[in-house]
Amino acid sequence: MSLFGVVLLVAAIALVIAAEWPRIGARAGLDRSSRRERARRKSHLRVVESDSDDFARAVERDLANLPTIDPRERKKN
Repeated sequence: MSLFGVVLLVAAIALVIAAEWPRIGARAGLDRSSRRERARRKSHLRVVESDSDDFARAVERDLANLPTIDPRERKKN
């Protein structure tokens, strides 16, 4: 095997490792620091539950106010 072949083989292996790194890192547990950081950021978040349907009413109102195109009007022109 020539030196050029060895270099190509090493480059191919490096490319495969680079492409599969997220999966390899997750299995090896190398992303623990990012998990801790994400958990720390999310600890300040909270779920706001509301019994009112204000959002649903606002969406329905906005949909009712959207302009519509009647295909029969287009044929008349």
